[in-house]
Amino acid sequence: MHYRRDIDGLRALAILPVLLFHAHVPGFGGGYVGVDIFFVISGYLITGIIAREIDEGRFSLVRFYERRFRRIVPALGLMILVVLGISALLYLPGDLEGVPRSALAATLFASNLWFFTDTGYFAGGADVKPLLHTWSLAVEEQYYIGFPILLMVMARIAPRWRTGVVLIIAAGSLALSIAMQRDTSGFAFYLLPARAWELLAGALLALGVVPALRVRWLRELVAWSGIAAIALAVGCYDRGTLFPGIAAIAPVLGAAALIHSAPGTSAGRLLGWSPLVGVGLVSYSLYLWHWPVIVFTEYATDMAVAGWTCVAAIGWSFIAAILSWRFVERPFRDSQAMPARTIFRFTGATMALLCGLSLALLAAGPWPSRFSPTVLAQAAGRNDISPERKRCHDIFARSAPPCVLGAAVPPDAMLWGDSHGVELAYALALEAKAQGRALVQRTTSSCPPVLGYDDPKDARCAAANRAAFAALRADPGIRRIYLAAFWANGDFDEPGFVARLDRTIAAIRAEGREVVLIGPVPPQPFDVPRRLAHLARAGQQAQGEGVVRSWVDGRTIHLRALFARWQARGIRLIDPVAALCDGRHCAIERGGKPLYFDSHHLSVAGARLVMARGG
Repeated sequence: MHYRRDIDGLRALAILPVLLFHAHVPGFGGGYVGVDIFFVISGYLITGIIAREIDEGRFSLVRFYERRFRRIVPALGLMILVVLGISALLYLPGDLEGVPRSALAATLFASNLWFFTDTGYFAGGADVKPLLHTWSLAVEEQYYIGFPILLMVMARIAPRWRTGVVLIIAAGSLALSIAMQRDTSGFAFYLLPARAWELLAGALLALGVVPALRVRWLRELVAWSGIAAIALAVGCYDRGTLFPGIAAIAPVLGAAALIHSAPGTSAGRLLGWSPLVGVGLVSYSLYLWHWPVIVFTEYATDMAVAGWTCVAAIGWSFIAAILSWRFVERPFRDSQAMPARTIFRFTGATMALLCGLSLALLAAGPWPSRFSPTVLAQAAGRNDISPERKRCHDIFARSAPPCVLGAAVPPDAMLWGDSHGVELAYALALEAKAQGRALVQRTTSSCPPVLGYDDPKDARCAAANRAAFAALRADPGIRRIYLAAFWANGDFDEPGFVARLDRTIAAIRAEGREVVLIGPVPPQPFDVPRRLAHLARAGQQAQGEGVVRSWVDGRTIHLRALFARWQARGIRLIDPVAALCDGRHCAIERGGKPLYFDSHHLSVAGARLVMARGG
């Protein structure tokens, strides 16, 4: 296969949106589709090589995996090694333990399986997963375990059916991806069955399923349409887009259109522009290094990269990528300097070393001796959660009966809400138990207690809210309803949503029940226990302060506009902002205890403070 500069330019068109998306650069909300473009390119190039060698009777699985190891392992192994070292120096207990697990999975090309099992609501955010991006490499390598064998088998038993079989598998994978696009488990995102069609789209091009375009103007049209499709996805998609599934079709077809039609066109000349080709040449190393650079920068500063830190992170990503390409990728691709036997030995030794280091770090556990007792005490705030969280939260999804907390008596109250209500329910239960009372906890992650709220990505919310309202109607003994949610998340402060909340309150009152609205918890721009631990490590714990109060008020302006009216109607209001904030800033710790266990969920200490002062 002759070298095509435009494909290296297309690689740049894939990696740059990914980099800028992860660096939070405005205008690149859909930059994650660059991974899908990489899948198409890989499927096209690798299938072209495999099919040609099979047709010529000279394909060898050993030689194929030798090429894969040359391409993938050296730079990946170095990156994992550096990530393990920096994590051991930088990460606090509670954050460190996940890194060697993911390193072990990445070394064995199974990180997509690991992250699929680790996608729970509180499994730890992407900001503590410096190897999260290796999921896509795992998908590719799992694909290339079976795909060459499929082509070999087809060549032997039914060569004329080769393209048809690949087309059927691709169609099935696409259908699965679309069918599961609303699934919140991560299956469609992380696992090969719902991603294979993207690699197979490139494979079908290489197998000649699409006839060549002979007319120049048509090639120009198709090529520029491909660029437009990619640009549309990068610019118009965001984190809220249902993806993959139907939305993945645009960038995949866009990449396929460019691969098929770009040569000899103005779009092809654009992709062959030297700066783009240069970025494309280092795109693999840039993909490997950019994510750890951003994650470690944000972890060390307790802030998302922005401004000069964003520029610095992007700059260091390019420096690391260029050095990796020059001194790692290129030498190992030289078959004269590095014969096949050397590559296989190197791969085995690298995987053994990384597995051994990962297992050693796992055996060391949280390794608390790296930090002082003061630092550890602040970091331990992440564990100040309701002891009933695991048992009582998200019970609707498990079809389990709701938890009754407090005294062993019939409940006279219900807390209805999302995950923000869990620790508040526990704080209320402590008070209720002391009074010989009990309450029911009905909390569902990311589902505010608002009738008519229907998250397009999660059908649980509407059903869970209907079930909660039906339960309170069916139990006349429940006289008081507490409503709690992440009201300040930025999505719930719009007039339509607030109007639905108003109607929900009216519906509860129409049942003759008392309503207690627990207002917005001020979200912080950092993980609070981690921030306090970092300050303690630097001897600056007294400087810890939270978000500016005016920012919280502005973020909930439509909701707060109704507070006075609701109170005039006899609705009790518990306002965490009033409990946690002074005239300027909102507190993040009291008496040496973090008031949050992450960036926006109150710890038990925080919940008890709010309930004690807010009533």
